[in-house]
Amino acid sequence: MKKFIVVLSAVAILTLWNASFTAEAAGGYKVIVNPSVSFSRLSKDEVQRIMMKKASKFSDGTKADPVDLHPDSPVREAFSQDVLGRSTSGVKNFWQRQIFSGKNVPPPELPSDADVVAFVAANPGGLGYVSEGAQVGSSVKVVTLVE
Repeated sequence: MKKFIVVLSAVAILTLWNASFTAEAAGGYKVIVNPSVSFSRLSKDEVQRIMMKKASKFSDGTKADPVDLHPDSPVREAFSQDVLGRSTSGVKNFWQRQIFSGKNVPPPELPSDADVVAFVAANPGGLGYVSEGAQVGSSVKVVTLVE
C-alpha cells in the first residue's frame, strides 16, 4: 500500500509539472517592437492589421515590419488565436490565398524567440511576438496589448 501511495504521488507531481510546462509553452506570449516605435501600448486590432498586412504602418505613420514565429510553435498558435482570431492553419490558408491571387506575401517566419528579437531589433518599425518567458534585453521594447 505504501508503495502504491509513493507511485501515485510521483504520478501526481509529474502530471502537475507537465501541465504547468504545457500551459507556459502553449499560451504565454509578449508582443515586442523596435525601440524606435513610440508606443508602449497597441490595440489587438492594430497588431492584427499589421500582422495580416492589411496595414503597412502603425497609427502614427511609422512603417511597420512584422515577423512571425515558425508555424509549429505553440506560442504562434496562442498568438494567432488570441490576436489574429484564427488558428495558425487558418492564417496559413489566408496567406496561401493572398499569394495565389498575387496580393501579398506573409511576414517572414523565424524559428526561435532569439531570431524574432534580432529581427525586431534590426528593423525600425519591427513588430513580433515571443514566448512570455523569453529574455528580450534592451534591444527591443515589450508593448502592452489592449482591446
